[in-house]
Amino acid sequence: MEIQAFSHTFAQAFYNLNLQWLETYFYVEAYDREVLSKPMQHIIHPGGEIFFITQNNTAIGTVALIKRSDGVFELTKMAIEPSKQGKKLGQQLLQYCIDFAKENNFKQLYLYSNTKLENAIHIYKKYGFKQVAIPKDNPYKRSNIKMIYPL
Repeated sequence: MEIQAFSHTFAQAFYNLNLQWLETYFYVEAYDREVLSKPMQHIIHPGGEIFFITQNNTAIGTVALIKRSDGVFELTKMAIEPSKQGKKLGQQLLQYCIDFAKENNFKQLYLYSNTKLENAIHIYKKYGFKQVAIPKDNPYKRSNIKMIYPL
């Protein structure tokens, strides 16, 4: 398995993996559909990144770093193929993003989540994310927690 940067080859996998995850745990918001269907426009061109964990050149997991302002990035759109869950692939992607943030001198790395996802919250804390107040302009209706990684 390896981690690869975005390529058009994996654009549909980015959409499918995230849609499947959202439909399994929550619901798909209009904002999600917009970002997932136009990753170049909403993530890559504004200066963000999308990474994939691949096996035999097939995307089995993904994560995005959306640039929100100069040096400030949201870690989002993380999803793992259901048959591959439980193998710490999400943790590999999370560590990759943390390392990427440090190497690229990010000022801030944060994420939104939901406390319903107890395992995910536990992993974020294990990796050093700290809970902060959730702002009123939270872009996700389903999110009830915001966490920041101390860079």
